[in-house]
Amino acid sequence: MATYDPFREIDRIASSLFDPRRGPRRMPMDLYRDGDHYVLTADLPGIDPGSVDIDVDGQLLTIRAERTLTSGEGVKWITREREAASFLRQLNLGQGVDTEGIAATYANGVLSVTIPVSEKAKPRKVEVVTSGTAASITASEADQPQPIDQ
Repeated sequence: MATYDPFREIDRIASSLFDPRRGPRRMPMDLYRDGDHYVLTADLPGIDPGSVDIDVDGQLLTIRAERTLTSGEGVKWITREREAASFLRQLNLGQGVDTEGIAATYANGVLSVTIPVSEKAKPRKVEVVTSGTAASITASEADQPQPIDQ
């Protein structure tokens, strides 16, 4: 059983009052490229999947999420360290992605966003075309200049 520590509670209240991060919190994330798409994974534990909002405006990707805490009627808290919070992350996608094909899933507290690479940005092979007739150049050591056939 947890014991009540009034000094810890005072410290928690004071730090929450003077916390400069009272606004939206940043979510820890990883971003990597896997073949023809980028994968962004972000930790959002305890988030209601219905509160996750992903917007694309031009090349700006914005992820918002809310964690709300419920308390039943007649509940007497012994300790409450988890807070309701807003989470926000914005990324500039650049020009090499297909913003129309972005997809997202949320499972086990992890948001996964798949961002496809645009066809224009994918590596491609350029074919070298040769003409059917090759130009010929001839030279001679005569005193008179000779015409060059092409």
